[in-house]
Amino acid sequence: MKKTENEKEKTKQSVKEVFGNNFFLLKLMFTASPAYILFMAFDAVRGQLSIFFEHTVGIGYVLEAAEFNYPFKKVAFVILILAACIELGMVFTVIVGDYIGEKEKPKIRQKIKLMLYEKAKEMDLACYDDPEFYNEQVLAISEVDKQIDRGIQFIQNTLAGITVFVSTGIYFLMKDKVSIIFAAASFVLSFVFNQMYNKLNYLVRVESIPFSRKRDYVKRIFYLNDYAKEIRLNPDVSDILFARFEEANTEVYQVEKKYANRKFLLGFLRRYVSNAMFGDVLYISYLVFQAAVRGALSFSTVAILYNSFGRMKEGMRIFTDVYPFASETSLYVSRIRKFLDYEPKITSEEGLIPSDQAKEIELKKVSFAYGDRCDMLLKEIDLHIRPGEKIALVGYNGAGKTTLVKLLMRLYDVKSGEILADGTDIRKYDVAKYRGTIGTVFQDFRIFGGNIKENVILNVEECGDEARIRQALTDSGLISRVNALPAGLDTQLTTEFSKEGVNLSGGESQKLAIARVFYKNAGLMILDEPSSALDPIAEYQLNHAMMEVTKDKSVIFISHRLSTTRLADRIIMLENGRIVEQGSHEELLQLNGKYAQMWKAQAGAYIAV
Repeated sequence: MKKTENEKEKTKQSVKEVFGNNFFLLKLMFTASPAYILFMAFDAVRGQLSIFFEHTVGIGYVLEAAEFNYPFKKVAFVILILAACIELGMVFTVIVGDYIGEKEKPKIRQKIKLMLYEKAKEMDLACYDDPEFYNEQVLAISEVDKQIDRGIQFIQNTLAGITVFVSTGIYFLMKDKVSIIFAAASFVLSFVFNQMYNKLNYLVRVESIPFSRKRDYVKRIFYLNDYAKEIRLNPDVSDILFARFEEANTEVYQVEKKYANRKFLLGFLRRYVSNAMFGDVLYISYLVFQAAVRGALSFSTVAILYNSFGRMKEGMRIFTDVYPFASETSLYVSRIRKFLDYEPKITSEEGLIPSDQAKEIELKKVSFAYGDRCDMLLKEIDLHIRPGEKIALVGYNGAGKTTLVKLLMRLYDVKSGEILADGTDIRKYDVAKYRGTIGTVFQDFRIFGGNIKENVILNVEECGDEARIRQALTDSGLISRVNALPAGLDTQLTTEFSKEGVNLSGGESQKLAIARVFYKNAGLMILDEPSSALDPIAEYQLNHAMMEVTKDKSVIFISHRLSTTRLADRIIMLENGRIVEQGSHEELLQLNGKYAQMWKAQAGAYIAV
């Protein structure tokens, strides 16, 4: 109930907010393509004027001509003029819709969606830990295309409604002023009921988002290549996923069911009471009375008034739909604006430019917890890393190793304490430039839909130094595989964009991810489980290549394979968010503590032999 009340609170908007949000969207669209917006707006007015002159003025003139015996030549001349104007207008509509629209409409979508993608790129990693904010992002990106179409429809409906109201209103003032009262009554009722109906639609959409996300998750699992093998080897998991899908589907149904009765009632009121009752019952009775009883109207006038009232009713229905329609659009656009207005919390205090040389890193009493949790995952960490030093972080799962390197890269900020790079608090550096001095590969790296060259340099705009790319692939051990491919560096990876795309094995993908770090040639390199998918020989070759390539770099690597960590200058042992041991491989073995226990567990069998 509390959640429902909160969602209802979000639907309350002032008139200023409604039109402010709609004009914000229109401003974005106009900036992307002013020509299309102007032509489309003009065509909306032209279309309704064309209908008015054809169905009201033209037909009215013909009926009067028949009733009062106008000369045929005069009537024919008027009809030909009207027909010529209507044909010219239709040609203009085709140009706007089929030519300008096809060229310019994609530009509008592209520009606005790129704005959202740019904002998503700037978002703090912590946002992805917040389900509420993540829902906001999903709604903004998933709804933007629909809201652009609604923005175009808003302009067309608004201008069409105004044109119908003005043109037909003038005709009623000239022929029968009382007809305006019937139109006004229909307008007010339609306005009220449509406003209520559209708010209900919005509530259904928003309340369904968490459950729709569950359904989308199941859908992704069944079409993503990443899950194909697991599903086929473990068919029972499909039953679990189907159950989750049905559960989410039931929850969506329950949301829709909760509002179904109210939607039916409001739909009946807005369609029948505000339209059929006033148009087909009361107004016809009024016209019959005026013509047959009072004799105040001619038969041709009655026919045109009724026809015009139908147009006025239709136009008024469009016009009455405009504000409720704009209100619903505004509710979504407000979410899009909220997303675009987000300001990252990971910002630079002074915008200093960091050195790209080997870094000296120092952590002073660093503590950290995700979100608002009180229990610290890292607890008063003190650590000093000299320039060019090779550091290995080891420890059991959950010890805080990956979290620590995320803090070093400023993907998160410390809760207390400070991290210094070359003697300066990293919060004082320009965020993008500071991260640009760090080369990183995580254990959950991703291969992108692009060619090998793009996947190494991670920049489609940069041509890239081919010699450096090949050297990076050589150092990572992937160059022989690349040379064996017909397209070499231009080979497309994954089948997302090309049916000839190549899917690398797990080990090959990891080598490619490591090549990115070697290509970047950064002052600080962070490798999280860099050899987890490699065979022992490939791991051995990679370790020695890594030591050679990074000999003048500061390196931090995380590995559960202690055969790798023994190459480090210093090993840092973490447990429960604290440093419990540190030293070289030999020193820690002599200490016979936690690290020695891990070493014996992994290498004991080989030592015994």
